Amino acid sequence: MLEIAVATEKDLARWRENRREEVDSAAQYRAMAAGEKRQAVADVYRKLAAIEEKHATFWEERLRAAGRDPGPRAPTFRARLLGWIANRFGASFILPTVAAGEYAQRNDYQAHPETHGTKMTDEERMHARVLGNVLAKSRGLEGSALARIEGRHRNVGGNALRAAVLGANDGLCSNLSLVMGVAGATVDHRTILLTGLAGLLAGACSMALGEWVSVTSARELAEREIRIEKSEVEENPAEEREELQLIYESKGLGVEEAKELSATMMKEEKTALDALSREELGIDPEELGGSAWTAALTSFFLFAVGAVIPVVPFFLISGEGAPIASIVAGGVGLFAIGAAISLFTGRSLWWSGARQLLLGFLAAGATFAIGRAIGGAFAGG
Repeated sequence: MLEIAVATEKDLARWRENRREEVDSAAQYRAMAAGEKRQAVADVYRKLAAIEEKHATFWEERLRAAGRDPGPRAPTFRARLLGWIANRFGASFILPTVAAGEYAQRNDYQAHPETHGTKMTDEERMHARVLGNVLAKSRGLEGSALARIEGRHRNVGGNALRAAVLGANDGLCSNLSLVMGVAGATVDHRTILLTGLAGLLAGACSMALGEWVSVTSARELAEREIRIEKSEVEENPAEEREELQLIYESKGLGVEEAKELSATMMKEEKTALDALSREELGIDPEELGGSAWTAALTSFFLFAVGAVIPVVPFFLISGEGAPIASIVAGGVGLFAIGAAISLFTGRSLWWSGARQLLLGFLAAGATFAIGRAIGGAFAGG
């Protein structure tokens, strides 16, 4: 039996929270292992899951020693949903989210006196490093897959799933506000419907064009960088070999091993250029960030998925009930998107959903009031 000092209610709550997080992490890693096609990486996920389960046991023992039953190991809804996504779409789809969480929490156990003298803090830091390495390699191997759906949201975490959610959110919020603004100004059903469709098409086309320009510009910049690297390989092969050697040394290879490997890479120009592009520039010369057309079409689709929600009721209902149905449909969509965002923030599903619902309704309400004022002014004139 584990001997511990008398635990306070605050201690018990903290132990339960730690245990819950470890159970969630273990479940996510198991699901990631099941959804990972690369066997070596899947084995890494299984080992991480085993360590998290050991940590969960650590907190369970303290709860039992304090006379509290920890209960069954049941992952939260968030963990189960992330696990389902990993099983359905592959581990790489949730890898950035999980990696970001591990990095943010890598030092948390330092503040818990129970873990002092254990390897738990070191193990959590190791998890963050391992996932960081897997994420870096996955980006290099699967760059085009990320580029296809990250769109203009790639700067918020490099997460394709997050980008998809935010893309749909853009469409829903903007078109719901547009439809409500016009509904405030007029009661003409046909006018509101046409405005909603126009907003959907205009917004989706704008997003697609912006994404096409963004990806095309990135590809052109990458091609320019590769051309410069090619000229450097041709003009100063010895210097480029030394650069490659230093890169390999920074990754942990010994001096002689790095020297031998860099010399082998430099024997053929194509191989040397490929290695330098990946290692020095961080560019995959075979993908160059993915297809601009694929990225544009995906961005168009994601925006349209959200934008169509407040428009559908006007196809099904006529009269004064259509705007009411539109705001209800928009509210359901806003709450669902907010709940989806909670996957990345770790906040409560209900809190995130309610916040998104409130903000969306505030925007829609403001445009409705402005539309009503403008409509009244024109009517009065």
